[in-house]
Amino acid sequence: MRQRKMNWNYILVAPALLISMSVILIPGLMTILYSFTDYNGISQNFNFVGFKNFIELFHDRIFFIAIRNNFIWTVLFITIPVFIGMLAAMLLLSRTKTRSIYQVAFLIPYVLAPAVNAMLWLNIIFSPVVGIIAFLKNFGIDFGSPLASMKSAIFACASVDIWHYWSYLTVIYLAALRQTPMDQVEAARIDGCNGWQLFRYIYLPNIRSTVNLMFVMIVIGSFLAFDYIKLLTAGGPAHSTEVLGTYAYSFAFSEMKVGKAAAVG
Repeated sequence: MRQRKMNWNYILVAPALLISMSVILIPGLMTILYSFTDYNGISQNFNFVGFKNFIELFHDRIFFIAIRNNFIWTVLFITIPVFIGMLAAMLLLSRTKTRSIYQVAFLIPYVLAPAVNAMLWLNIIFSPVVGIIAFLKNFGIDFGSPLASMKSAIFACASVDIWHYWSYLTVIYLAALRQTPMDQVEAARIDGCNGWQLFRYIYLPNIRSTVNLMFVMIVIGSFLAFDYIKLLTAGGPAHSTEVLGTYAYSFAFSEMKVGKAAAVG
């Protein structure tokens, strides 16, 4: 009976395993293979070029700009949205009656398509003609054009993604905070703990595993950044917002150098 149950377990897991192999493992191995070739994505004939693609990348200034921007993106996302999300979750913890309304309102940017969010910010916030930036100019407050400046463009793109992402962290942290044993919270309050002490010594240790998991997910997601940068600046101006994702995309679909794009990946 035990052996039969074991066999059924393997049979039930097999479809998911096959899907994972077909859409993750095999393409991943093919990407590694293509990175050593001059494959253009169209022709069935390609040549092995050894480490040529990698050598060219390590002599490519834009490649290192992309790496730097990915690290900047990571630092921004493991600080700002985490702080805002945790603060909002702690505030919502005491809002027992209206908590669901706030969660739905917060999640609206997250459930909207990136293209919609990008257009909202382009037309309402960043537009120098009809946006909030244009409105502030009437009062002598001139931010210039954040997306057109090489110094501020990466931060402007990140601000849009942070606005879309922090509410997701709020919901995750709130769900974890609500699992904290109330007897610990009540005992701490009886002992005279203030809000900060309550968070530091009671709530935070109880949700540490969730915080660690989200930290890992944020780091992974930061190095996969693509959509908002592609929609807002397409890597410009002058490659100042280029990240590894957009740089690989430009090689693969603009220059038809799939082998080099694979090396970036």
